[in-house]
Amino acid sequence: MPKKRLEIYNTTTFTFEQASRSPTMHTPSTLLLRSLRSSISKSVPFSSRPSYGSLQPTVSQCLLRPTPSSIRTYTSDKSNPNPNIRVQPRPRRTTLSSADLKPKSNYRGPPPEGTDAQHMTDLNSLNILSGAAVPATAIDACHHDGFQLNNGVRIADGNGCLLVDGEVFVWRPWEAAAGKERNLVNEKGQWEVPEGAWGALRLLWPKPDILILGLGPAMRPLSPETRRHINELGIRVEVQDTRNAAAQFNLLATERGVQEIAAALLPIG
Repeated sequence: MPKKRLEIYNTTTFTFEQASRSPTMHTPSTLLLRSLRSSISKSVPFSSRPSYGSLQPTVSQCLLRPTPSSIRTYTSDKSNPNPNIRVQPRPRRTTLSSADLKPKSNYRGPPPEGTDAQHMTDLNSLNILSGAAVPATAIDACHHDGFQLNNGVRIADGNGCLLVDGEVFVWRPWEAAAGKERNLVNEKGQWEVPEGAWGALRLLWPKPDILILGLGPAMRPLSPETRRHINELGIRVEVQDTRNAAAQFNLLATERGVQEIAAALLPIG
């Protein structure tokens, strides 16, 4: 390396130790830094500069080192006005689409024996009450004039049924109301029967926890007097139409037993 170039390069460098020893050292101005940078780049090529090994970096080298914030980024070469500026590609966002979130397979375990292998999901295997015994008083069908029970008993002639403690009773609440079935609805549109319609529940012990009322083809609000009569017996009441009341009785009686669940159902005709 020529001595003249080396002298020029050495005269333009100041180490941190020299800067710390001189108390009157000021921060170099921007104009001075630009002149030093241009003189170094013109006088000494980057490939021919000496390697100082373990020497500490100089002040000018630290100040002239490009920072990440000074690097400009462009999306493409066409939008880059200065080709000398280093271009960094913009990082792409990785977002999951709805197709990536879908399961790769519909397999949910081996199919049960005796079924087609193409149907991998058997809904009957999800029924936790499939192995429980169905009560003999479960409602198999609701007719317009009666009911068909699981034990083969059929209630006809437009009679209702009272299912209590595994027993079946023919129930005619309109006779206690001294009239026809239409008299079970009061002037406010509420379903109401006298206290005598619940005589069988008064004689029963222990009492059931819930009484499910099926009021025919449609559900009506229960009158406060009728609800009070049932609650005085220590029984909670659920009001529904006959079809839904029968389905709820079958489910709760299978799960909790016929001693806990009772039902009073009117025909849907």
